[in-house]
Amino acid sequence: MAAIGIVSGTIDKGFVGQIRTLSIRAAIEIRANRSKSADVQPDYRIWSDDVEIGAGWIRFSETSGKRYVSLNFAAPEFGPRRIYANLGRAAGQDRDDVFAILWNPVD
Repeated sequence: MAAIGIVSGTIDKGFVGQIRTLSIRAAIEIRANRSKSADVQPDYRIWSDDVEIGAGWIRFSETSGKRYVSLNFAAPEFGPRRIYANLGRAAGQDRDDVFAILWNPVD
């Protein structure tokens, strides 16, 4: 999995950072979805410059049982397909509040 960005924050409060690919560099906020009223709705909404570009869900690791965040990005800049990613430990980071956005190609 390739890192396509980095964010800092916590599962409880949300995250801020940047998504970075060869053609995209954009500041993002992963904000808690305070209006969530059903389990199928996302736990987070992803914003860039007040434009919603995705959503996120809290998941639990099958091996460790720990919580992590699964992300789904969709915007015209990404083309006709969605980008799927997870927040994971950022390489070389000692801080517990820094995460890499790890791209998870579907095919």
